[in-house]
Amino acid sequence: MVNSMEAAMLQIKVIANKTNVVQTKDVADGDWAMLLGRHSECDIVLSGSDVSRKHARLLSCNGQIFIEDLGSTAGTFLNNEKIPETTSVKMGDIIKIANYEIVLSGNSHLPESAPVFQQPAAESKREIPVDFKKEFQNASVLYEPEIMALTRSIHEDILEKLNLSESALKELNNSTMRSKLEASLDRTLKERRHEIPVKIPMDLFRQALLDELIGFGPLSPLLRSPRISEIMINGPHVVFVESAGKLFDSGVRFFNEQHLISIIQRIVEPLGRHIDDASPMVDARLPDGSRVNAVIPPLALHGAALTVRKFADRKLTTDDLIAFGSMTREMALFLQEAVRSRKNILVSGGTGSGKTTLLNVLSLFIPEDERVITVEDSAELKLTHPNLVNLEARPANIEGKGRISIRDLVINTLRMRPDRIIVGECRGAEALDMLQAMNTGHDGSLTTAHANNPRDALARLENMVMMAGFELPSTAIREQIASALDIIVQQTRLVDGSRKVVKITEVTGREGNQILLQDIFTFEQTGLDSNGKVQGYHTATGNIPIFIDELRKSGRLNLDMSVFVPKV
Repeated sequence: MVNSMEAAMLQIKVIANKTNVVQTKDVADGDWAMLLGRHSECDIVLSGSDVSRKHARLLSCNGQIFIEDLGSTAGTFLNNEKIPETTSVKMGDIIKIANYEIVLSGNSHLPESAPVFQQPAAESKREIPVDFKKEFQNASVLYEPEIMALTRSIHEDILEKLNLSESALKELNNSTMRSKLEASLDRTLKERRHEIPVKIPMDLFRQALLDELIGFGPLSPLLRSPRISEIMINGPHVVFVESAGKLFDSGVRFFNEQHLISIIQRIVEPLGRHIDDASPMVDARLPDGSRVNAVIPPLALHGAALTVRKFADRKLTTDDLIAFGSMTREMALFLQEAVRSRKNILVSGGTGSGKTTLLNVLSLFIPEDERVITVEDSAELKLTHPNLVNLEARPANIEGKGRISIRDLVINTLRMRPDRIIVGECRGAEALDMLQAMNTGHDGSLTTAHANNPRDALARLENMVMMAGFELPSTAIREQIASALDIIVQQTRLVDGSRKVVKITEVTGREGNQILLQDIFTFEQTGLDSNGKVQGYHTATGNIPIFIDELRKSGRLNLDMSVFVPKV
């Protein structure tokens, strides 16, 4: 703490009865903590019967100021609102304790308090950038070595008090044990409060311990954040997250390699999966539907790796994709007509480009009176049709038996009287069975594949058919593809992290050994703005799809032909 006015960046002013300045303290930027109360040992002593001996704590951590009530009788108020937990303080905010007001001022870099009268957040159109260094900077103190050691010690202390082992803890029913665990946690924290640095907000520390006991440890706050779409853990001390298409170092850390592996085991074991040296790779799914992939040594050379793909709770619609700029309303109307007319559609794109999201949106156009069967390696689709069957592949057990592949499931769907077959992703030999299904009365089927453009998607399909083990000539394979597939929708993740449909392409047939394609809609990129955001526009090419022309001539078209007029 510095009392020099030259070095000070922040002044703390104590005002009594709204008029009299009774104390001032000059504080330099950095991490510090101050006790406020009527006890003589407090940093800021406040007299009065309504002031508790240790009433509140004011602390600075990683460039932010917080106020924490320490269980006072009369309470602590920020801008006339009683604070229920540790709360962030901005420049100009008024902290009230009894008849005292504490105000922060000076030339600190702290953000200023928002004006009283401001536009409601719901009406604001400005996009607030996501900065995970700021989002997790308060939590980052939890991952300092001494704090992590303290967390581990308290964790073991609670297990000992409850006479539980780590393995037994995994078996507990959270709903029945949570109150008992929390009671033991609160008692332990009270007993060992003197060990907890004052810079650590107590509610933050308590939640971290609770996550260790019955959650997924340091992974839990990342799973709770609605702004995170993917979590990438490259060993115990390197944890990246993705939000809005961009990657950030979260600052989150695990105790050590074994701690990370134990969290992975906590995830996969309730799902009947197993991971160890003999079986060091696993795909799994969290209770909320998030997809998990884990790899441990010896396959992972520099420590266990964990990847979590999160999915939004709310099911997206075409209106959402239009609002995101992923497509135009004209493109959405065309795709709706294509699905309604039972055209076979392949969604093509790279990893993380939004293929599954788009597949979910397209499924909304399937009439509810049709029987839909989905086949996935790891269940990600969220269909709500009344006549729906979801099938998920199964890996081999510890003995190497019991594996049910995607191909096995696709073949089985043909015996289940499907109107539509949706394969989450074609990766191998199941492509042949999918194409055969499309060619044998199961029109309107949907699937995805990894490819960078529609032409590459066709080549990828051809390669996957060859994996089936049949020595089919390329001519026969391409004939199969050309007759089965109607539409290719190319989804791309652009350089700024945005995801867009960049092409909607029709498969028009085959000429010689070449599959013919024509683009119906494209995205024309015009450049980047000063913030690196992609600029461009979607436009129709002017080409009229063959099936649309057929529908128009037969009088069964429910689409305005103006959607195919190109932008000038």
